[in-house]
Amino acid sequence: MGTLGYDRPLYILAFDHRSSFEEMAQKAGVAPDEVPERVRAAKRVIYEGFQHAIRNGAPRDAAGILVDEQYGADVARDARAQGYLFAMPVEKSGQKVFDFEYGEDFAKHIEDFNPTFTKALVRYNPDDDPETKRIQLERLKRLSDWLHERDRKFLLELLVPATKAQLESVGGDTERYDRDVRPSLTVQAIAEFQEAGVEPDIWKIEGLDRREDCERMAAQVRQGGRDHVGCVVLGRGADPDRVDHWLRQGAGVPGYIGFAIGRTLWWDGVRGYLNGNLSAEAAAEQIAANYRRAIDLFVEAAAAAAR
Repeated sequence: MGTLGYDRPLYILAFDHRSSFEEMAQKAGVAPDEVPERVRAAKRVIYEGFQHAIRNGAPRDAAGILVDEQYGADVARDARAQGYLFAMPVEKSGQKVFDFEYGEDFAKHIEDFNPTFTKALVRYNPDDDPETKRIQLERLKRLSDWLHERDRKFLLELLVPATKAQLESVGGDTERYDRDVRPSLTVQAIAEFQEAGVEPDIWKIEGLDRREDCERMAAQVRQGGRDHVGCVVLGRGADPDRVDHWLRQGAGVPGYIGFAIGRTLWWDGVRGYLNGNLSAEAAAEQIAANYRRAIDLFVEAAAAAAR
């Protein structure tokens, strides 16, 4: 096993979405039997946007993509051939409880594509049912152990959805939950993962409204000698102004190395492409501009924080 963690800058354009992509295509009027190929084409447009950004100055050693096998196998194989940083998911899409997309064959798929990072998404709240928590932790520990035994990097996307009681405690106000309740729950969840032996190299963390909460998060992921473990900000499909704020809060915090953002950067471009209002080239250029802007914002905010 190599050193735990990844602490170099990392700016991921994420488009491993599956069920939400299918819904998006259907809403754009794509015929059901044409949805799979149109989704694959849309992912190629996003990838072209990524490459366009690289050609126009995005840092190749820090820029990366997150793409799935189901609709993006060709993109993943090209990314590997081109030497780009890339991550691939192992989880079934849209599940409340983490499970492997390919069951007992998960290892074969990882070895076949050989991604830079293997990503797992988990919905986990410390107040969840204990049996559900146990099942998720056991499955993720199996993945964590398998990856580290083979010196592979593990990217864990942690979502902490509110329980009914937690939401009621803030009068049903989801923004208040995000600001005042979720940060402490996320720190607690990370501690529970660590206690269970689930050891990501990078934590993909929901955006935080306060810098001090980013500092708490980074301190937790690095506690106990995990000095090189990193955090990246995820966008959760939020509006650009909200995501910009989250990026500014994390930028420059030791341990926060970048972001992994998807829909906020490509939604409008892909929707325009699918409904025929944008050409593939125009959509790719729009996505590239949004991606470059996010990188520049994070870099500039980190530089300002260091002054």
